[in-house]
Amino acid sequence: MRIEWWILLAVYAVATGILFFTPKNKIRLAVVAFLFKQIITFLIGLVVVQLGLLEYPIRFFSSVSRTSFTYEYYAFPVICAAFNVWYPNDRSRLIQIGYYVGYASVLTMAEVVIEKYTDLIKYIHWEWYISWISICLSFYLTRSFCVWFFAKGRV
Repeated sequence: MRIEWWILLAVYAVATGILFFTPKNKIRLAVVAFLFKQIITFLIGLVVVQLGLLEYPIRFFSSVSRTSFTYEYYAFPVICAAFNVWYPNDRSRLIQIGYYVGYASVLTMAEVVIEKYTDLIKYIHWEWYISWISICLSFYLTRSFCVWFFAKGRV
């Protein structure tokens, strides 16, 4: 089995493990963030692949979609759920911005390493900073939606 398939399986294992650390009182928040992120990644992921900006040579469900099911529909939404569950609400604005920057930077660095050393993703007309900006923006949109959705209480 190629290393790419082992990476995909490891991503599923790690993402599922992250879900088990969701506090019981934040499960609703995690589910809303997860599902809303799937909407965003479904739309944007399809557009990006159809425009030929990115390519996923090795992926699950290759006969169904040209996007990466693992990343777009599972791993990224799980990470976004964790982002929202542990968001530093009561901290300074600088800490909150750092939280966005930290998450986006770690995800972008992982993507760049995977792009460089595996066949899981290939940049065609894409750069790392586009990923970083789109990750930050999608986290912001999801966080804004969650705050609006749970407007009765503080999330």
